[in-house]
Amino acid sequence: MLPWTSSPRSRRSTCTSTADAPQLTTWTGRTRVAHDVADRDLLRTPLTDAHERLGARMVGFGGWLMPVQYAGIIAEHNAVRSAVGVFDLSHMGEVEVRGAGALATLQRVMTNDVSRIGDGRALYSPMCLPSGGIVDDVIVYRRAADRYLVIPNAANISKDVEWLREHATAGAVVEDVSPDTALIAVQGPSSPAVLRSPAASRIHDMAAFSFLEDVDIGGVRAMVSRTGYTGETGFELYCAAGDASRLWDVALSAAEDAGGMAVGLGARDTLRLEARLSLYGSDIDETTTPLEAGLAWTVALDRGDFVGRSALLKQRDEGVRCRLVGLTMDGRGIARAGYEVYRGDAEIGRVTSGAPSPSLGVNIALAYVDIEHARIGRTVEVQVRRKRHAAAVTRTPFYRARTAL
Repeated sequence: MLPWTSSPRSRRSTCTSTADAPQLTTWTGRTRVAHDVADRDLLRTPLTDAHERLGARMVGFGGWLMPVQYAGIIAEHNAVRSAVGVFDLSHMGEVEVRGAGALATLQRVMTNDVSRIGDGRALYSPMCLPSGGIVDDVIVYRRAADRYLVIPNAANISKDVEWLREHATAGAVVEDVSPDTALIAVQGPSSPAVLRSPAASRIHDMAAFSFLEDVDIGGVRAMVSRTGYTGETGFELYCAAGDASRLWDVALSAAEDAGGMAVGLGARDTLRLEARLSLYGSDIDETTTPLEAGLAWTVALDRGDFVGRSALLKQRDEGVRCRLVGLTMDGRGIARAGYEVYRGDAEIGRVTSGAPSPSLGVNIALAYVDIEHARIGRTVEVQVRRKRHAAAVTRTPFYRARTAL
């Protein structure tokens, strides 16, 4: 939690309270440089020097020193929507789960059904507490029948490693390989052209949530995944930490030739918000369940037991009391995390993420609201400082790209 963005949240009307988390979209015009966040205590990615050479504005996020913007959040956002952007995501975790018990371990902790994916495929899944609250949301890659790669959120790496080890079955080995791994994302409609490789035709034909191992990208061996967090066509490139600078230079040079640029966490946040992709610590956490968060499609209740299944079965049968919905603001009011949502005199929910949408030209937000007010078209009001602003529950994603995943 960044000290200058913290704001205590009170309890939602019928849902438990969510944990405080960084609100990336409030950083525009309010960013502090690294020296203001005790930068000596922050972790660096292998690309920190590259970001500083590009003049990036650096901030602390999840214990890491990260670029929030380079040319500017709106310019970077629009570059991804119209051409291509390159992101350093090396703060994210990489955890290997391997051995004879690897699949059984993942089936025990994931709500999704890992057994349904084959080699070279990936899936998105929450991990839940026995209460149904979300421990983390991760991507799981199947590299072989007995070898998987799990991608935790940056602030959850240690927690997730401990969670996986606690629930590991016989014959499973859980190893944190994050320190040895870098992750660079290339996102946008021009992203296939940016990945110049002898395997270019195979990359171009990749299906969503598929990946290729040991691909040559500008002389760097990388795992190329057809995944992303922007709502656009995109790829995520995993390589050895020592090769990160070379891969970054190759990808960024090609992106600039295609009209793209480097992109920081600020634009990554507005891009994912338009695509209605949840941010752990803001929209989902240990007090929210996948069913409340609109992630029921990631919960395979009809398979064997897993941690949290009983609670989620009960919630499914009884019905959720609140749901994460999209809001479109009517006017200039910007709904920020923690702002109350009202229907008449009754407080019916809380905003979890909000920002102006560069693509749509309106202000948008995600909020948990009482279930009776969660239907599309429902009019509500958001308390923005001392004034209430009209809003409507909106179908999501707010923005859908023609060429998206």
